[in-house]
Amino acid sequence: MTGTKKLTRTTGDKWVGGVCGGVARYTGVDPNLVRLAVVVLTVLGFGSMILVYLVAWLLMPADV
Repeated sequence: MTGTKKLTRTTGDKWVGGVCGGVARYTGVDPNLVRLAVVVLTVLGFGSMILVYLVAWLLMPADV
């Protein structure tokens, strides 16, 4: 089946682990907006965003 969207970490457009780049590609949003949202949510007290990012980094396959 071709044309299906898969949530994967990016290997080319990444700053740390490629999670935000992968989420951005999957949703069609600019990667910098996803990164900004993660940083803002983390700073505003949603410290669990760090844990969510780390879990996503471990569970999301790379886009090889």
